[in-house]
Amino acid sequence: MKRRDGIVLALSRKKYMRHERHTFYVIIALAVATALFVMVQSAAAGELEYNRDIRPILAENCFACHGPDSAARKADLRLDQRDASMDMGAIVPGDPDGSSLTYRIFSESEDEVMPPPHTKKKLTAAQKETLRQWIAEGAEYEPHWSFIAPVRPELPPAQNEAWVKSPIDRFILARLEAEGLTPAPEADRRTLARRVSLDLTGLPPSPEMVERFVADESPDAYLSLVDELLRSPAWGEHRGRYWLDYARYADTHGIHFDNYREMWSYREWVIKAFN
Repeated sequence: MKRRDGIVLALSRKKYMRHERHTFYVIIALAVATALFVMVQSAAAGELEYNRDIRPILAENCFACHGPDSAARKADLRLDQRDASMDMGAIVPGDPDGSSLTYRIFSESEDEVMPPPHTKKKLTAAQKETLRQWIAEGAEYEPHWSFIAPVRPELPPAQNEAWVKSPIDRFILARLEAEGLTPAPEADRRTLARRVSLDLTGLPPSPEMVERFVADESPDAYLSLVDELLRSPAWGEHRGRYWLDYARYADTHGIHFDNYREMWSYREWVIKAFN
């Protein structure tokens, strides 16, 4: 990233104990691994989840006319709320044949089928069956994922106990074993150094860093390498890249008025926040 005069990227940072940092990242990684494992297990078991399987279908095809926008809402029907859908008879939990939603999406009449032909939206056969199955299972809704408190699951059993070094490994190994796969051999230290450096900073490690890691015979050599990378200003620059992309950050106004604007202070604030 371009650095401006008077802006020092390597700002002073609080020094946390090593185990606290490690615990933080283990918790984050475990939460992600848990979510993925639960999603995969649910999908494998044929269980439907509103946020994963249903909401995307309704949001893409139905909410424009039957969603939260009262000005655009048709027939006074809201499909984004369970009670409202039930009150209108669109959804009868456990009874897809008695639900008008099922009737309309399977209808072959242009005057009845939903979504209407003029919207240029069309449900696939698989999407229709998914909605039918969801209603048959009870048509349970879920709040937005950010309002669902995570629940720590039981660690799945694993056959190759010797491979497991952390709770996260159990979720990975359980999935591999379920697919009849075995983990790849552990990479050599030079490869590990390159992988973790690219992942955490977006940059390859310096030759000196690699040699220190290769020569370090202590049990926590890898964790020491991770700490060193996290102390680098490049950590915040790399993480901040994704944040700024989502926020559509730019140093100019854009194609219609492409001149400079004073936005660099926000970029530096984001980098500082991550570091």
